[in-house]
Amino acid sequence: MYIKRDDDGHIELVSREATPDCKEFLASDSPDLLAFLMEGEARQGEAHFQASDLAFVRVLEDVIELLMDKGVISFTDLPEAAQQKVMERQSLRRRFQGLDLVSGADDEGVI
Repeated sequence: MYIKRDDDGHIELVSREATPDCKEFLASDSPDLLAFLMEGEARQGEAHFQASDLAFVRVLEDVIELLMDKGVISFTDLPEAAQQKVMERQSLRRRFQGLDLVSGADDEGVI
């Protein structure tokens, strides 16, 4: 593999072939190269985890609404900070749905 390093010596670009940017050769089992590749996988995993969190927030909103609709809890049972967050999310959702920016979001599980 051929790499390009930044000013601090960290790998910033990898290529299978030598290019004008990637001139330095590293063996595929090089610790530097493996660390760079693992860092990329960690960022992808983190992004997936954050996307999962966003989808789960919607599930929690629906559960709270269902519990309130069924009379299991009342809005005032929630701590004040939670009440404010619920009201803010409801307001944002109404505003964005009014602009039709999230059409079909409920059907696809996307916020």
